[in-house]
Amino acid sequence: MSAHIVADSLVMLRRCARHTLRSRDTLIISLLMPVLVMLLFTYVFGGAIDVGGPYLDYVVPGIMLLCTGFGSSITATAVSTDMTRGSIDRFRTLPMYRQAVLAGHVAEGVLRNLAAIAIAVGVAVALGYRPRANPWEWSAAIAVITLFVTAISWIAVTLGLVAKNPEAAGGLTYAIMFIPYISSAFVQTTTMPGWLRGFADYQPATPVIDTVRSLLGASGSGGVAALAVAWCLALGLLGFGGASVVFGRLSHR
Repeated sequence: MSAHIVADSLVMLRRCARHTLRSRDTLIISLLMPVLVMLLFTYVFGGAIDVGGPYLDYVVPGIMLLCTGFGSSITATAVSTDMTRGSIDRFRTLPMYRQAVLAGHVAEGVLRNLAAIAIAVGVAVALGYRPRANPWEWSAAIAVITLFVTAISWIAVTLGLVAKNPEAAGGLTYAIMFIPYISSAFVQTTTMPGWLRGFADYQPATPVIDTVRSLLGASGSGGVAALAVAWCLALGLLGFGGASVVFGRLSHR
């Protein structure tokens, strides 16, 4: 990757970060909503859910993915706002790498989501969460989560490009936010009806959550790590490819 592509992308990253920091209410909601959901499931529903161990240890990996769902809405809305306000049209007239603006949105989304995940894990530790992972396992878990966050961020960018307005962009990401609820994030999939379990076991969130859960020392299947990485790569390629095609068509208008 040439130096000017990296430099242009970093400029767009700083721009996107400034916009996010100025929208403090949106930022606070995206950072705190996963924590509130974790508290809800741990202290309201957790006592009635048997996962074979402490429920907090079980639910934290699912909350990590839930952070990504909430964050994808902000990314898609920000991209759509740039589209509807003509910002991207102005950027295309500048002597810069054309897709740097998309890379900036993705990089900002990844950093924001990782910050939300760090806050959620910090609160969980304060509540008694004690992962038994060693440094290598922590590194592997962070790598899997980062790969998933990056993939979802590219999909959010694509949704922002195709949406007619920012409100529609936010609505299109509801499916991303809903996916973790139909997975092993909050309950074991063995408790689901057969027709639903088939979907829950093989959709993207479950293998990612199970892999992270296993790496951090809680109950979970570490044997699906390859499937988790494959899903992340497939989603990333889908998002990047879709964004490139849509943005390329817009550039030739």
